[in-house]
Amino acid sequence: MILALDSYFEPWWIQIIKSLLIFGVALGILPLIIVYERKLLGRFQGRYGPNRVGPFGLLQPLAEIVKFATKEDSRPVTSIGPLYLAAPVISILTAVAAFALVPFGDVTNVFGTRVGLYGIDPSIGPLYVFAFGAIAFYGLMLGGWASGSKYSFLGAMRAAAQLISYEVSQGLALVGVIITAGSLSLTAIVHAQGGMWYFIPQCVGFLVFTIASFAETNRSPFDLIEADAELVAGYFTEYGGTRMVAFLFAEYLNMMVVSGIAVTLFLGGWLLPFGIHPPTWVDPFVVLAKMMVFISFFIWIRATLPRLRYDQLMSFGWKILLPLAMANTLVTAIIVVAVHK
Repeated sequence: MILALDSYFEPWWIQIIKSLLIFGVALGILPLIIVYERKLLGRFQGRYGPNRVGPFGLLQPLAEIVKFATKEDSRPVTSIGPLYLAAPVISILTAVAAFALVPFGDVTNVFGTRVGLYGIDPSIGPLYVFAFGAIAFYGLMLGGWASGSKYSFLGAMRAAAQLISYEVSQGLALVGVIITAGSLSLTAIVHAQGGMWYFIPQCVGFLVFTIASFAETNRSPFDLIEADAELVAGYFTEYGGTRMVAFLFAEYLNMMVVSGIAVTLFLGGWLLPFGIHPPTWVDPFVVLAKMMVFISFFIWIRATLPRLRYDQLMSFGWKILLPLAMANTLVTAIIVVAVHK
């Protein structure tokens, strides 16, 4: 694999080790984020949150994983077997593949071998993310359609409309950053923020990207994909046990992905304020700390804002976010051309 920034080859065994580490870290950190969300929601709502299983309730996610894993494995008789089983697998694998793009640091030497502190750094980084996001869409559609339930199918159609609508604005919000940095490589974009993080000149793009990310990850107040008051549980109504957990894990992992992309493109990645570059071994901790701030904001919004109606969701996406994203792209292009002249 040729990496974009430094154009060097990593040995095949490095790629395998990094792949296993990314998958292990992603699935290992998810239970911690789940218990963190419950604890933080409890503080917002004046209650304790999980506090029974393990010290301070930290083992609650483990207990629930065991509970779901030991549930009876069943599926509706009207479902389409292979597609019904493939849907949650598609969702979680595409989320892990997108997570591999998040750069947690610069290139460093490990036992005499140059290693990038990221999965891969292709020269079309944002396009890579949106490509796997488009594939993840099929996981939701197949889950709803293959369940053989009209409620699930309606939830899948609602998911399709929502994801397609907000993906347009989310993608356009990144164009301003790409124009400003002059590169599609995520590590190159981080280096380009040495003087100023892009959330300042690209504040409109950052706002549009953040709002669209709430809809893309099915988080409140845009969690209409699984509006249980209207569609039972949406596209995964007929799923239970570990298959339902796979869908939920994919949702939380997608939240980590958009947090990592936001940190990379708008918040300077592993760079500290004023362009300070910490020691390479500190880089992953800086990125994780910034991601946790962004994830905490996701949780804060969930505890604060009520769910929108579906017509409000679609109108907001097409009539407000999309024009804002287009205007931001146009203004950025004009400014960049004028400065270069």
